[in-house]
Amino acid sequence: MKYICLFLCFLITQQILAQSKLPVIKATSKTVSINDGGYFDKNVWSLSPAARPDVFTADRTRKAKWVTFYTDIDSIRVKVKPGTRFNFIILLNGKDSCYTQIASAIPPDDKIKNKILTTDTIPFKLTGFNAIKIVAVINNTDTLNLHFDISSFDFHLTRDAILHKTKLLSNQPDALAGKTRPNYKNLNKVFKLQMGNLVINNPEVLTTNITAHEMDGRIGWNVFEGKQVEVDYDHNLLIIHSELPRALNGYIRSKMEFARSFPYIKGTFVINGKKHTGNFSMDIGSEQAIILDSTWAAREKFAANLKLIRTVILHDPQGTAFETRTVLSPAFNLNSFNLTNIPTLILGSKNPVGFEINYLGNDLLKRFNMILDFKNDYLYLKPNKLTNIKYRDNS
Repeated sequence: MKYICLFLCFLITQQILAQSKLPVIKATSKTVSINDGGYFDKNVWSLSPAARPDVFTADRTRKAKWVTFYTDIDSIRVKVKPGTRFNFIILLNGKDSCYTQIASAIPPDDKIKNKILTTDTIPFKLTGFNAIKIVAVINNTDTLNLHFDISSFDFHLTRDAILHKTKLLSNQPDALAGKTRPNYKNLNKVFKLQMGNLVINNPEVLTTNITAHEMDGRIGWNVFEGKQVEVDYDHNLLIIHSELPRALNGYIRSKMEFARSFPYIKGTFVINGKKHTGNFSMDIGSEQAIILDSTWAAREKFAANLKLIRTVILHDPQGTAFETRTVLSPAFNLNSFNLTNIPTLILGSKNPVGFEINYLGNDLLKRFNMILDFKNDYLYLKPNKLTNIKYRDNS
């Protein structure tokens, strides 16, 4: 027992020494601004002395970049590389130590390395709204319909589904009885989530009000970080590989880049002999074919002389009206595949994600079987049985 006590004292001493070596910056306000690789967000972070550590996950990139935390009176600049973690302390009002960590979105190699080849198969159904519907079972009891979305992150469940289709609020009987509002920050723990033969233990589950039509939630791409995700529309299967499949006949490969952790690829319109190349996030939760950023479309003078399919006037919560147009694009090139007469929606307001990016919806992407290589950052596309069907807006 004496030796155990001495060993514990040694460990505690080592922890204190390690903590004393952490960089310290000062603050008198709980709000912190962050510059993440050139993207500046004002007052985006709130200090939490209770969290040890409070982890900020930097936007995903395989390149080294700088992340800077700005308090109201101080700052710290940290170089982030794939797999790295950097710990420091923000001293709030001279007394509260906020242990903070800046982490790469890409886990350390030993967290994603698997010497044993594995394959998990998840059946899906393509809905009438072009969503990839997956049946998921939570905690062995609650069955939900989730959709896989490359332009989303993590696991999200709608509040309505949590309230009416799960037991995650069984610790709040008054909320279930309608006497009080549910506290969605105090849910029962999700200890198991199963999709097909894939089992994920202790996943973090967040709430949302936004999903594809008729879905109870969504599954983001980063759930499969370091894996290869095969989307097979010919057999309605989502196949999760630990290594890239060898049978790639018919697939064309292109580089997949990331902006603010959103995967995107290059695509090119050809209109009257002129090329319009842009970056396209893959929004397979969208029923549309192509959605264009309003800023990009204006700069490219994109809609000039194109056939107008429809115009819709929408209003934001403040009552401001903005016009959304759908035009017919004569030709679009993706991964060397040429598509023609594609309905293209042009946003009439500022992009909701806060930066310039276009979108490929699943009315277009469903025409290709794809392999999303989240280990080496490549996209593989191959035409499938849906290639020549009509677009929704052309029907």
